[in-house]
Amino acid sequence: MDSTPDNAPEEQEEKIVYFDELDISDDVLDALDDMGFDKCTPIQAQAIPPSLKGRDILAVAQTGTGKTAAFLLPILSELSDRPVTKVNTIILEPTRELAMQVDRQLEGFSFYTRTSSIAIYGGRDGHSMGQEQKALKTGAPIVVATPGRLMAHLDMGYTDLSEVRHLVLDEADRMLDMGFVNDMLKIIDMLPKENLQILFYSATMPNKIRKFSRDILKNPVEISIAISKPAEKIKQRAYEVADWAKNALIEDILREKCKTMDRILIFCGRKKTVRELTRRLARKNDKVKDVSSDLEQNEREERLRQFRSGAIQVVVATDVLSRGIHINGIDLVINFDVPGDAEDYVHRIGRTARAAAEGEAITLISGDDRRRFKAIEELMEMKVERLEVPERLKDEGGGRNDRRSGGGGGGRGGDRTRGAGSGGRGRDNRSGGDRKREDKPRNESRGDSKPSKEGGGEQKPRGERTRTDQPRDPSRKQRGSGRGPKPE
Repeated sequence: MDSTPDNAPEEQEEKIVYFDELDISDDVLDALDDMGFDKCTPIQAQAIPPSLKGRDILAVAQTGTGKTAAFLLPILSELSDRPVTKVNTIILEPTRELAMQVDRQLEGFSFYTRTSSIAIYGGRDGHSMGQEQKALKTGAPIVVATPGRLMAHLDMGYTDLSEVRHLVLDEADRMLDMGFVNDMLKIIDMLPKENLQILFYSATMPNKIRKFSRDILKNPVEISIAISKPAEKIKQRAYEVADWAKNALIEDILREKCKTMDRILIFCGRKKTVRELTRRLARKNDKVKDVSSDLEQNEREERLRQFRSGAIQVVVATDVLSRGIHINGIDLVINFDVPGDAEDYVHRIGRTARAAAEGEAITLISGDDRRRFKAIEELMEMKVERLEVPERLKDEGGGRNDRRSGGGGGGRGGDRTRGAGSGGRGRDNRSGGDRKREDKPRNESRGDSKPSKEGGGEQKPRGERTRTDQPRDPSRKQRGSGRGPKPE
């Protein structure tokens, strides 16, 4: 059971606050003590006291700052002192992975209490729906759910919400981005307004989030912790590399890093890239697996368990793992491509350097990505160190070193027969520009006759023509010289 809280205190805290200084119940403090946690992170020190007093909270904090414990501990403390038999707390999460993670952390924090919880999310068999229904009918004190799945239960009318006192909106910005705004509003409308406390946690605070929070919160305590800034202990570095060379560079990096690192996470922007890159890397390391929304839920859960245990060393994933997935000991995060949103970069690299550990993040920047990465650096107010690309992978601006001459980057994975992958060479050694064709010049035709412009003469049917039957302009470039990959 991985119930470790996101406990990554900043190095420059003005004041250290200990959990036993707060008005938290002894049962919860005992669990924290057993887990080895005694000091609050900044978000916990600022959010827990007003939460214990019943105030609404509007908190903006990046991933890895400990916000999960910041909203769970006050709720568990209250339920420890005053046990309930009906649904008391609803925690909404944007993804099933986050719902499962929060439920696991609840198990650890509530170990000495009589508080139970249920995680409600889709993607499972019909038996799980029945289990969820039974828990809601009997009154699980804490419900951790994705909005769509919870609405499916609430629409059936068997859930008693009359005693709900706490609503947590975790990763609220992402829930809005994923289109859950209507479900969230419906759920809020179903809850008793009197004595309802809303704890609103978001990694970012754009205008639409602030407007949404104003509509639902009552005189909230506003807290802002290190917005859009990665943890200090993440060593950030980058390569400026041509698309065709990305696959070979990833292989070079892993060849070195896998000798000393236990867990490496690679992010790609597209599921297709995840599949192709995983296939390529798995040929040399059978402990490389992919995680994306293409997998069944039980497969994704099993691979995350194997990643935690060390059975899998390298995970190649889409942004499904970029937020909120808490796995201790991720040594290195690699961005195969630069994310389109600067905030997503912060969330991606935030998977490492958690729980006060150190970590490393490496980003591959192709020509088309440079503008986006510049925006990321401006957001973080820092310049990321550039590493030297190996000579054989440098883009010299032409021939097979040109970005267009086939290849690995840009979401293609480089696993094609004709087109460079590692270093521009295809599996059949026929990549464009690698060797000269031994055919006759294209402007030479067989025999002495030439095709007639008026259509006369003995021309072969179109389907029977050979390459050398076709009239060619002698100045026309040969196929494969400088031709790029097909558009996606």
